[in-house]
Amino acid sequence: MSRLKTALVQQSCAANQEENVSKSCEQIRLAAAAGAELIILPELHCTPYFCQTEDLANFDLAVNVPGPITHKFAQLAEKLGIVLVISLFEKRAAGLYHNTAVVLEKDGSIAGIYRKMHIPDDPGYYEKFYFTPGDLGFTPIQTSVGKLGVLICWDQWYPEAARLMALAGAEVLIYPTAIGHDQRDDCEEQQRQTTAWMTVQQGHAIANGTPTIAVNRVGYEADPSQVTPGIHFWGNSFIAGCQGEILAQASANKEEILYGDIDLTQSEKVRKIWPFFRDRRIDQYQEILKLYREE
Repeated sequence: MSRLKTALVQQSCAANQEENVSKSCEQIRLAAAAGAELIILPELHCTPYFCQTEDLANFDLAVNVPGPITHKFAQLAEKLGIVLVISLFEKRAAGLYHNTAVVLEKDGSIAGIYRKMHIPDDPGYYEKFYFTPGDLGFTPIQTSVGKLGVLICWDQWYPEAARLMALAGAEVLIYPTAIGHDQRDDCEEQQRQTTAWMTVQQGHAIANGTPTIAVNRVGYEADPSQVTPGIHFWGNSFIAGCQGEILAQASANKEEILYGDIDLTQSEKVRKIWPFFRDRRIDQYQEILKLYREE
């Protein structure tokens, strides 16, 4: 397979899990009918973004992997003959929870999972209260459509994560995402943040010669605690080619399915003219293993 028809489901999420799952399934059916072979949903698409507050009741939203939710999506993947990337709040054991992406094969089997490694803890994004950092490393998941380097949201700011996935053979970098604006920021600051978010991921595509996909949610979600004015998720899901070029981009404020064809042969061509892997000085990078380099 040289060209991969991909669909990104940019959706809003309600308080009701069943409603969210039904919406996701309907969008998946539409994307598959349009010919998509790889379909990706945003971060934690089965629930509202509950991390705006620290509330013990929210742990009841977690699901087992595998479990009824993965089974429902697996049946759909098999029926439609697609590879599907979903994102769940995983209950691994009592008191042990992860932010987890599950990759489902065309036959409905679980091709692999990735547990979010970098966990933020900021106003409105209290993820450390809920999620244990992942323990599976940066390992691409082999599928029938290629080797997928799946990462999640906050991971997208870390070049180390993208590089390790690429070095392990990832043919595509994929970031299910839930990121938005603080309504107290002015328009200029909001635009700076969105631009930075896109730019850093385009940089990962360039530095690694690897196509990169970001799938964000969209819409406004109130802060249940009313401490903050809530989050307006900024959409802008996109696909970047392996030179950072934008192949497709969604709107900032609409639910939609974004389609794009990814040329899986382009990485090798680009890496021949930009041989960044060849010129890495791995003998000089020891300092990067320190938290901070003291003078």
